[in-house]
Formats: sequence, C-alpha cells, structure tokens
Amino acid sequence: MWILVRPDALNIWGNSEVKKRLNHYYEVMKDLRPAKYRVVKKIDVEENPSNLETKELWNLHKKASKIFKQTYYDIIREKEKLEDIPEPEYSFLDLKIELVKRMISKCCLCEWRCSVNRLKGEKGICRLDSSARVASAFLHIGEEAPLVPSGTIFFTSCSFKCVFCQNWDISTNPGNGRLVSPKELAVIAEGLRARGARNINYVGGNPDQQLYTIIRSLKYMSTNVPLLWNSNMYLTIESMEILKDIIDIWLPDFKYGNNECAFRLSKVKNYFDIVARNHKIACESGDIIIRHLVLPNHTDCCTRPVLKWIAENCPRALVNIMDQYRPEHLVLRYPDKYKDIARRLTYKEIEQAYKIADELGIVYKPIS
Repeated sequence: MWILVRPDALNIWGNSEVKKRLNHYYEVMKDLRPAKYRVVKKIDVEENPSNLETKELWNLHKKASKIFKQTYYDIIREKEKLEDIPEPEYSFLDLKIELVKRMISKCCLCEWRCSVNRLKGEKGICRLDSSARVASAFLHIGEEAPLVPSGTIFFTSCSFKCVFCQNWDISTNPGNGRLVSPKELAVIAEGLRARGARNINYVGGNPDQQLYTIIRSLKYMSTNVPLLWNSNMYLTIESMEILKDIIDIWLPDFKYGNNECAFRLSKVKNYFDIVARNHKIACESGDIIIRHLVLPNHTDCCTRPVLKWIAENCPRALVNIMDQYRPEHLVLRYPDKYKDIARRLTYKEIEQAYKIADELGIVYKPIS
C-alpha cells in the first residue's frame, strides 16, 4: 500500500546524489552490510564494565570505539565477516549501557544537565524517571522519501518547550502512551522491520531522554535494520559519544539560527552553540538528513544562518527545507504574544528559503 501512496520512495534511489550521500544507510537497509549496533555487540571490552570507575569506563569507551571503527571498516571491505566474530562476555554495547546507567543516575543526557537521579524516580525538566513510554509505533509514510516506510516509535516528553509544537499532546504529557521495557521495545522494533520498515526511527516528543531504555533494548535485537535518531539535538557531548557508534542515519532538527529565538520560542539556552556542535559530530559519524522548519518572519535570523552553517560545516548532508509550519499549541492560544509566527508561511518566504539553499549549493529538492 505504501508503494502506491509514495512512489517517490522507490524512485528516489535512482537519484545518484541521494544514493551517494546515503550510501551507508542504503547498504544496511538492503541487507548488504550490518547495522552498526550489531558490530558494537561483537566488540570485546574484556572487563566487566560494572566493576570500573566512570573515568575508566570513558577511557575504555574511547579505545573500544577505535576498535569498532576498524572492525567495521574490515567488514564492509570483506576482510572480516560479522558471523565469524565470537560473542564476547562483555561487549562494547555492555560498556555503553553501563555508562548511560551512570549518566542517568545524575542525569546528563541533554544539555539541561538536571543532575537528578532518575534511577531513583527523580525527575528533571523532561519530567521522566528511568522508565520509557511509547505513545505510538507504526509504519510512517509521511517521512522523507529515502526513509519511507519508516518504523517510527514515538516516545513521550521532550527537553524543549516549543510554543508551536505540533506534537504537544505527546511532548507535554510524560504519562501519555504505554510503559515499555527494553525487551518490549526491541519486540516493537523488530516487528516494524518484519512489516517492511526501512529503518527504526526513534522520535517523539524527543528520544534523547529515553536513551537508557533504547540502548538496553539493543541487547534483545538481532535483526539487520538501520537505526535512525530523530532528535532536536540538544544532547550532551556524552550522549553523542554513546550514539555515534550506533546510529546509522541521523534525522536531526536545526530550528534556529541564533540563541535568542530559541530561548523565546523553545525555552532553551545556548541553542545554536550546542546544536551546531552535535550536528558536526553527527555529520562526521554517519549519513544525515537535516530538517529545517522555516518559520514566518524568521528567514533572515534563522533560515539563512542555519543553511549557511550547514553548507560550511556539513556539506555532504541532505537537507529537508520544511514548509509545513502552522500555528499550533501556545501560538494558537496566545496569538498576540507570538505575533511573528501566528500565521502560515507566505509563498515568498518559502521561495526565499529555497533560493538561499540554491545559492549555497545545498541538496534539498529530491528528498522531501
């Protein structure tokens, strides 16, 4: 059915530029190479991570990451086969799980760095403890063409307070959806792949705050499927270190071109500095499609600097310039307070965004 609805999801792979820029994702999607997480599970760290001090864990993580990169390089060049690598007693994945456990005990998953002990039920800005809730999981046919059908798993809550949030019922209500264990999450993911998902799309709300459950779920997964991180990218450098060896394709938002707009409309500090840093890491560690939602009256302050940054710092990225903004959530309730974005985009604003992308040489047209 999805083929009939989205024929571009098939035709997109005839575009040589898209196929070149998303080569790793394509190869995993077509079962021509293993997903990263499956190789991470085969890297032997030799020691029980739970017995080590946190500083020792990070040192070991750095060494294991180098081994992982070399091993993956050998696998895709057919110098080594994944199935020939023995299952270790303590794997690189076990090491990552232990690190995230310690991170969440003094929470530093996102740049709010609330430092609460979520393992003991304490809650910070995201209002979540160590458990995770899934609001919905389905084959999404509305994503970018290379991703359709996407095995989308929507988690509750978010680290942002966007006044125009279109998923506000999920992002503002941590109790929405159903509680899932790591094993149950793995079953959901593998079920989506079995039904034809091209990827497993961790989204929300926002997935960053659910990293503890997501990383543990990989212990129970074996299917070969690209893992996709669909995030506002307000993660800490520690979270990015955990993810960069695991995520096959990134689908991040780059909303604002400055810190002031981000604070006024999403209530987060130091936005541009943090998100730019994380986009840079993502660009260097995997395939990427960057989303930029064009906002009314924000072409010069946000769209232009965001696209300029991408062109200069992540030139291999595909970019989805999104024109579907509509007033939602608090903007709809308090239009006088948010006059600048209390309307839809004009045709002129959309064309201006496209013109900026064309001038910068950004590839955006084939994917949305």
